Amino acid sequence: MIENATDAIGAPRSAGMDFAFAGAVVVILCVFFLPVPAFLIDIGIALSIALSVLILMVSLWIHKPLEFSSFPTVLLIATILRLALNISTTRLILAHGDRGTSAAGHIIGGFAHLIMGDDFVIGIIVFLILVIINFLVITKGATRIAEVGARFALDAVPGKQMAIDADLSAGLIDEKAAHARRGELEAESSFFGSMDGASKFVRGDAIACLIILAVNVFGGIVIGVTRHGMTFANAADIYTKLSVGDGIVSQIPALIISLAAGLLVAKGGERGSTEKAVFGQLSQYPHALLLASALMFVLGAMPGLPFPPFALLGVSMSAVAIIFPMRRARELLFDEAQKAASDQRERVEQSGSIREQMRTADIELCFSKELATRFVASQAELASRVAKMRKKFALSYGFVVPEIRLSDDLGAPSKSYQIKMHGTVVATQGMRLGEFIVLTGDGTRPNVPGEALREPAFGMDAVSIQDAFLEEVKRQGFKPIDAMSLLLTHLSEVIRCNLGQLLSYKDMRALIDRLDPEYKRLVDEICPAQISFSTLQSVLKLLLAERVSIRNLHLILEAVAEIAPHARRPEAIAEHVRTRISQQICGDVLDNGALKILRLGNRWDLCFHQSLKRDSKGEVIEFGLDAKAVEQFSLEASAAVRSRMEQKHQFALVTTAESRQYVRLVMERLFPTLPILSQLEIAKGFEVVSLGTIS
Repeated sequence: MIENATDAIGAPRSAGMDFAFAGAVVVILCVFFLPVPAFLIDIGIALSIALSVLILMVSLWIHKPLEFSSFPTVLLIATILRLALNISTTRLILAHGDRGTSAAGHIIGGFAHLIMGDDFVIGIIVFLILVIINFLVITKGATRIAEVGARFALDAVPGKQMAIDADLSAGLIDEKAAHARRGELEAESSFFGSMDGASKFVRGDAIACLIILAVNVFGGIVIGVTRHGMTFANAADIYTKLSVGDGIVSQIPALIISLAAGLLVAKGGERGSTEKAVFGQLSQYPHALLLASALMFVLGAMPGLPFPPFALLGVSMSAVAIIFPMRRARELLFDEAQKAASDQRERVEQSGSIREQMRTADIELCFSKELATRFVASQAELASRVAKMRKKFALSYGFVVPEIRLSDDLGAPSKSYQIKMHGTVVATQGMRLGEFIVLTGDGTRPNVPGEALREPAFGMDAVSIQDAFLEEVKRQGFKPIDAMSLLLTHLSEVIRCNLGQLLSYKDMRALIDRLDPEYKRLVDEICPAQISFSTLQSVLKLLLAERVSIRNLHLILEAVAEIAPHARRPEAIAEHVRTRISQQICGDVLDNGALKILRLGNRWDLCFHQSLKRDSKGEVIEFGLDAKAVEQFSLEASAAVRSRMEQKHQFALVTTAESRQYVRLVMERLFPTLPILSQLEIAKGFEVVSLGTIS
């Protein structure tokens, strides 16, 4: 009902405007043929001048030419109005010219007296100058600019259309925005094309004005002499004044509209009102203004030239060169302050919103009240070392770990810090303020007072010593570790153990976007036709969970493309990828140039093999090793692995390809950092050193 009422109210108003506009056009056409009284001629001339001034003011204030897209239509109506008035004034001049200079209305007589005085020769000269200015200077230049603008606008349409389609395909804009930009592009090309034709109206109007002046003068003299019995001199004086007054009255609005057209087409792609475009650009170069000012003073000092006008211009330019940069600097500071205040308000609003409060950091390092106070002074150093640590992770593992948020938590245990992953506490550790840690392992302890403890990152035996014994400990050959280094080592190891959880879908897409175009096409071929992006992310997360770097992403994608048509489970795809990048995996676990391995042993290989339940297609669907066997394997594997670790060996545990991932399920809870390799992952070209078997 509301819409119907609105339409019912709006329809008559729109229809009324349509009828009024159509009626005005009909009235203008009637003026061509019907006689019009002198007082109506005055009203029409005043309307023509007012319309031309309005058009000029609108042209000055618009921000871009397309905002005045109706200019060609308005120009045509204004031109027709002037021509209709010219015909009416011609009729009055020829019919009643013997009555004096007010025969065609008081406005024409007033302009004739104002400009010519008592000598019509002056009026003819002024009129010719106005016509030359309008026809040869303003209109000719505006016409050329409109022609070039129309040509360039039409030539640029295909390229701009392709740019819009590219932005739409890339997702930078939606269909609604693309439709709006296409409409603006069409309107722009139509506008410049219309302006090219509209400029011809002004040129034709100037030519018509010259012809009308000649007709009025010649016809008026003939009628005055033959019909009204006037002398030739008297008829020439009166009719020439009337004709020239009529021509000047017509040329003034024509000149104003020509100037508006020139300003409109000359503005081109410049945004903002004309005064901002002109003064803003002219005042951007204070050195040019100062040089021009100096030249004005030099010209003023020349013999024979008046000094005051040049001095006034020089002072004005110098003032502009000094004031405008200061004003622009104040505006810039004001804009920056407003932007900073707006950003601050936005941050406050976001921090107070429920959505912002629900957002958790991927990695967060929370300090208790005591530690937060302790690390305030060294916050810059801590942030710098954290940034270096993230860079090291990026070079080692092939992706940038998320930013680490530093915060304080009043609820944290006293003198401790917490490491959180996605809002969940994964590690809590106390810290002794003002003390240093000395790693001892199973070796000797420093001969100074200290408290035994375990280092948080790797669980090694250590001793905490006071700051006063630092030099003594160094003289004994030990390397004390400060609290910040210990904290960052712990944080680094926690991140390394949770790499698989930190690779987000957004991070994976960013890695793909940085690939070479050939590998981007490879991704387009396999995703999502053979493998989804989420499955590809799962494969990368499985690799990172075992600390396998994805820095050679192109090799990983080639391996995925090989196996994707034949496998769907991320675990099976990840196992195939591991065999393809086996050289990288083996190279990362080398110890003094040799690949040291600890084998699982035939008994446990057979045990794990028998515990795998398969379906009719031969694929593993269940791992059924009983709890007693798991416990026995854990005891034997722990003893074997620890004995090799105590001998300072860096090695990997090797088993069969089909059992590898299930052996890892058991071993990762005992030794999270121990690499588990399959026999197929031992790349050729490496020296393999066997450290024994678990049996």
